[in-house]
Formats: sequence, structure tokens, C-alpha cells
Amino acid sequence: MSNHATTPIHTQHDRARSFDTVAARYAAARPGYPPALFDAVEELTGRPLRGSRVVDVGAGTGIASRLLHERGARVTAVEPGAGMAYEFRRTLPDVPLVRAVGDALPLVDDSADLITYAQAWHWTDPRRSVPEALRVLRPGGALALWWNVADTTAPWAAAQHRRLSRAMPAWSHGAPGPARDLPAPLRPMERTVRWSRDVPLAAHLDNLSSHSLLLTLGAAAEDVLAQERAALLKEFPDGVVREEYAVDLTVTIA
Repeated sequence: MSNHATTPIHTQHDRARSFDTVAARYAAARPGYPPALFDAVEELTGRPLRGSRVVDVGAGTGIASRLLHERGARVTAVEPGAGMAYEFRRTLPDVPLVRAVGDALPLVDDSADLITYAQAWHWTDPRRSVPEALRVLRPGGALALWWNVADTTAPWAAAQHRRLSRAMPAWSHGAPGPARDLPAPLRPMERTVRWSRDVPLAAHLDNLSSHSLLLTLGAAAEDVLAQERAALLKEFPDGVVREEYAVDLTVTIA
């Protein structure tokens, strides 16, 4: 494979909706979140999740919604994509789901204690999504944004990042970038939670292939994944990859 592959030009909308084509793979391969993340959310918001009215926006296949529900939260999920919503309803039939985007929430004023965005805030327009969140939150409610980011302090992960960045200059593996910077007068509190999981190499490659840049790369995506398989087998000859993550969490009180 050439080290100078380029990413086709796609709009933000194209990339956001690309997940619908691989919803089942996304649900199976994407990582969840550690209990310490939800402990941090409770600490920063000053409120237990149990019994809280939580709106999980950009819920996708329900990875975060399920964990919030298991913590006792009264979750309402918001998801625009048909494929993702189908997978959500298949696995979480008892959790309410509405089809919408964070820029226009079909929810009444002051109806949520907490609004969460797991891997999703960067798909919104903050000029719209911030006022919408503040409208739906009750006074004193909280907005929580988080991203699972590949922890490149692990040497193998840093090497992978360099390879993928050569193929796709915009590659970030979940890094929020400027999306984490909330506008004034919001006063964000930030926390980083580190964790890891061991997965078969095939699951790790499925995880990579469910990211929007690879989904929109076209035929070249197969070459990228083949290169990764070869490189990772040298690093993990037993075929089990230890994925290292740093969850970037931002919480602000309305």
C-alpha cells in the first residue's frame, strides 16, 4: 500500500451518516466506557445518575445509553440515523428513542437533569446545539460531553496513529479537537479517565473500520486495514490487541 493515500472529500453530513451502513459492526466492535467515567460524571455534576432524567444525544447503537440505563438513569435517547436507530431499538427496546439531531431537540423546556453526548458533540453546530441543550436542561442541570480517544502514550498506538495519519491526514481516532471548547459564558470542567480492553485483532480492525474517515475512504480502506493487520500481528503475535484509551470528559452546569 502507498503511504500517500488521500481521503476522498466528503461533507460533514456524509461522514456523520456513514455510520448507518455499518450499524451492527459499530455496535459489536466499538468500545464502551469504564465505570470510572460515570463516577466522574456524578462527581462533577454533583448528582447521582440513578433517578436522573438523562437525554443521550447522538446515541447511535446505544453504547452509552445502555450503561447510563444500567446506572439507574431514566434515559431518553436521540439519534438521527435510521440504521443506528434500528440497532438501538433491537438491543434496547425498553429505552425511549426519538429520531432527531442535537441542533433541534424535540423535547420540552427544563425537562432534563443531564444531557450527554458520547462521541457525538463534534457532529453538531454549537451555535444551535448549545442553546438547545440549555433550553432542555432544568436550571442547575448539566451537559456532559465525552470521547474515547486512542491513548498514544502506548508506543504501538502512537505507531498506528502515524501510519493512519499518512493514509488519512485528518485521522484523529476520536480526538475531540476544538469541539471540546464550549463557548462563554459556560464554565466547563474537564477530566480524563484512562482505561483499556483486550480484544481479538479482528474486532480491533472492525473498530477501526467503523470510523467515518475509513468508511468514506472507498476502496483504499481495504489496503489501510491490510497494512494494519500485518503491523499489529508483529506487535501482538497472539492475535489479542490491548486497546488503550483516554476518555476526555467535559461537564458544564447550566
